[in-house]
Order: sequence, then structure tokens, then C-alpha cells
Amino acid sequence: MKLVKILGTAALATTLSVQAFAAPGAKDVLTTYADIAHAGYEDSVTTAKALQGAVDALIANPSQASFDAAKSAWLASRAPYQQTEVFRFGNAIVDDWEGKVNAWPLDEGLIDYVETDLYGEENEENPAYTANVIANPSLSISGVTIDASTINTGLIESLHEIDDVESNVATGYHAIEFLLWGQDLHGTEAGNGDRAWTDYAKGDACTNGNCDRRGAYLQAATDLLVSDLEWMTAQWTADGDARATVLEGDGIPGLTAIVTGMGSLSYGELAGERTKLGLLLHDPEEEHDCFSDNTHNSHYYDALGIQNVYLGRYARVDGSIVKGASLSDLVAAKDAGLDTELRAKLASSVLAGKTMVTRAQGGEHFDQLIAMDNEDGNAVVQAFVDALVDQTKSIEQIVAAIGVSGIEFEGSDSLDNPASIN
Repeated sequence: MKLVKILGTAALATTLSVQAFAAPGAKDVLTTYADIAHAGYEDSVTTAKALQGAVDALIANPSQASFDAAKSAWLASRAPYQQTEVFRFGNAIVDDWEGKVNAWPLDEGLIDYVETDLYGEENEENPAYTANVIANPSLSISGVTIDASTINTGLIESLHEIDDVESNVATGYHAIEFLLWGQDLHGTEAGNGDRAWTDYAKGDACTNGNCDRRGAYLQAATDLLVSDLEWMTAQWTADGDARATVLEGDGIPGLTAIVTGMGSLSYGELAGERTKLGLLLHDPEEEHDCFSDNTHNSHYYDALGIQNVYLGRYARVDGSIVKGASLSDLVAAKDAGLDTELRAKLASSVLAGKTMVTRAQGGEHFDQLIAMDNEDGNAVVQAFVDALVDQTKSIEQIVAAIGVSGIEFEGSDSLDNPASIN
């Protein structure tokens, strides 16, 4: 990923210290940051466990009702998790782990049957492109025979990014999403994945074969998601490694992590790779939650997560509020005008994200908004991109205001060199 170098003023970096900041202190801000991280991941566990229960109920008693309940539980689980993505980029412990739970896009033919007219029969860069674990108890990938007779968490973990191909996504939210919705074959027209509940039916009612193995895969992927989220939640507890790393030293490394996460998610990841790229190509394959058509929500909650961290406030799924000393407080003590400016810009990006949510509620989803002939829809998506790019300019200014330096934000060719996109 392209990096954009953001340099603070050297004089400020050397003359300002944590002790020089007006209240609150850097450690107070970082404690709130860690508290929000812990709460967000804990909420992700709670909603993933609800998904786990719904999946178990589906497998035990397949029906349209139990299938719909599992899909609803998956959608609900995305809201808290997406708000945690702002903890990426600045925290190595999160970056090293994140690919297990939210990697995308994926070559879904690794997991299950696909419509090959659109998907294709093979891919020169991926020997596992149509391996179809669910249909094949024995797999041969790059000359290696794999025993897939029993589908469990160990098997799917071993297949994740097999052959070092990043699109071989065998675990996490999007593998589960595919197993619940199936491929979205509607292009930029209305409609998401059309998988039928009978893909999990028992006996002669089973459609597309291997319903028992499909159920085993779905359960294994959901169980693994829960355990992975539990592990990350533990890293942000009072004695967790992630919290300790953020709070170590004089607070400058922790503040650097906050600003890096905010700027990188805002610019290169969300504005660029997840939004502008699909708009440039008018390609529904570039949408984040492409099987369920839930991309509008995922983008909105990503933007909200950035705002949460800056304001030091997070609304939990149970309705309670986690709040405390914030980066906003720290910036305001040094440059009240910058704080006011960034608060306004963050509110604008969240509102632009909410506009996409409102359009989806009215029946026009992200893949329709980015269609080549949808000028009005394109403008809605571009407004979201513009708001994110604009707020990143103000996030850059935090660097000097709080006395950190040498920060690198994720970049994106979609924003920095759009002529190279084809």
C-alpha cells in the first residue's frame, strides 16, 4: 500500500513534551482510547456470539426463518466491529491479526460452488481459485494433497491465504457472509446474493449438494470468528498487551498510533481502496460487503469509528456510553480553531456516510450508486470520498499541534494517481 509521509514541525517535536500539554494529559487520552477499543471489541464478541447462536439454530433446524435470523445476526455483528477499524494501522498487534477476521476481497470458489460464467474456471495467480472445499473431502492445491474430510476450525485456518494468495480468504466475516448470501450476480442492478436456505436443508431437500459440509464450514467459521474476537478483546483489558503498548513511555507513541489510525483509515483505506476505487471502475466486485449489499453500513460505521476516537466517546450495543479525556480535548488546548474545524469535518463525513445508508434504506445500495450511468448516485459516493479526504487534511494538522512527528498515512492510487486505475 502506498504511504503518504506526514511530518510534524521538528521544533515542536523536540520542545513540546507530554507535561507541557494542558489538561487532559496524554495518558488520560490514551486510557480513553484503550477503553473504547476494549468496549468495541467486546461488543463485537457479543454480537458474534449472537451470530454463533443463530448459525447453530440454522444448522439444527434449517428453515427460511432460521436462515433469515442468521443473516440478520451477521448484519448486526458488523456495526460494532467496523467501528474498531480505526485501531488498525497504528497498532501492530491489530494489523497482524486483522486479516483473519475482515480480509477482503475473497475468491469465493475456494469455499463453495460458484457461477463460473461470471467467476471463471481458473485464475493463473491462484491455484485454489475453484478448489471448493465444501464439495471436496480431498484437495490438491499446488501439488499438495490436503485432507478436507473433516471441516473444522483447524482446516479452515490452514486454508486461509494458502499459497500466500491474499484473496484465499477462508475465515472471518466475509467467508461467513458468502456462506449466508452466496454470490451477488446482479452486477450494478438491484439485488444481493440469492443463496437459498435449502443449501442447509437435510436429506432430499438439500440444494446444491453437501449441505452437511456447508453447515460444518459455516459453524467452524463462526466459532473461529468468536475466538479471534475474544483474543483481541483480551489485548485491551487492564493487563492486555495492546493497552500496555499504547500506554508505554511518555505517551508520544500512543498519540502517534491514534493519529496514524485515524488518517490511514480516513484516506487510503476508506476513501481510496474501499470507496473511490469502486467508483472509478464502476465495479460492484470492489464493494466491501459485496454478497450482502451491506457496504453502506460498513462505510458509515468506519467513519463513525474515526469520530469516536477523536471525541473520546463510544456508544455500546447495550446503550451505555464509554467516554473520557479525548484527543479533541488535547488538540483544543493547543489550537481551538483546529479542533472546531476537525469536529465539523468529522461530522460531515459521518453525515455523508449516513446519506448512503438512507439511499440503501430506500432501495438503492452501494453497488447501484457506483453504476456507470448513475450520475446522482456517483455524486453521493463522491461526496463521501471528498468529506474523508477533506477531514484527513485536518488530521494531518494534529501532528504539529500535539507534538508528534514522522507519521505515515496509508495512501491509495485511486486518490493519488487515478490515471493508473484501469
